[in-house]
Amino acid sequence: MRCPICEKGILKKGKIKEYMHGVYLGEFPAEICSSCRESFMDSKTTKRVEEAAKVKGIWGLSAVTKITKTGNSLAVRIPKKIADYLKWKEGESAFIHPQDQSLVIEARP
Repeated sequence: MRCPICEKGILKKGKIKEYMHGVYLGEFPAEICSSCRESFMDSKTTKRVEEAAKVKGIWGLSAVTKITKTGNSLAVRIPKKIADYLKWKEGESAFIHPQDQSLVIEARP
């Protein structure tokens, strides 16, 4: 079967390492394009990935939040479920820096 993404490669059975939010979930069967390396999982395997994410406590951690203005600065609220997962508390120090078009926030002990 030809790859629906690049339309050049052929899909072949293989295994992929799956990560969510930087957390390793395991290795899962997939069909992988011989050209662009895009991978495709069936619905049963997708359900197994979802279950692995739930076991690791990372399922549902994504959130949309608003950027607000505070004085001359901008502020971003960190949703409670993400703060709880990271064990961040009010008043702790954080190191922030841009990376490509993203903002990285790292807790500092």
